[in-house]
Amino acid sequence: MSAVQIWLAIFGLTLVTAVTRAFFLFGGERAVLPERVQRALRYAPAAALVAVVLPDVLDTPHGLSVALSNHAFYGTLAGLAWFLWRRGMVGTIVVGMLAYTLLRLWA
Repeated sequence: MSAVQIWLAIFGLTLVTAVTRAFFLFGGERAVLPERVQRALRYAPAAALVAVVLPDVLDTPHGLSVALSNHAFYGTLAGLAWFLWRRGMVGTIVVGMLAYTLLRLWA
């Protein structure tokens, strides 16, 4: 790529990022999202977290795996189960890391 192409790419990405992030500000208070869209947007952070974490947890040197040898996956499941049961963040981390460590030592 030439220097001009690089600068055009940077400028274009900056413009797209600014427009998409400020999109809801353009309409001011007049822009009201439908209730159905507002409900759907409540799940966006969880969906983004799953999209980032799940591939990293399932990825092994041999490809995607849910085998018992994938300790990170089962540690994550243990942490998720604790969170769904108790709703505590510290407990989630402790349980997930404890399950991960025990699986690494045991299996």
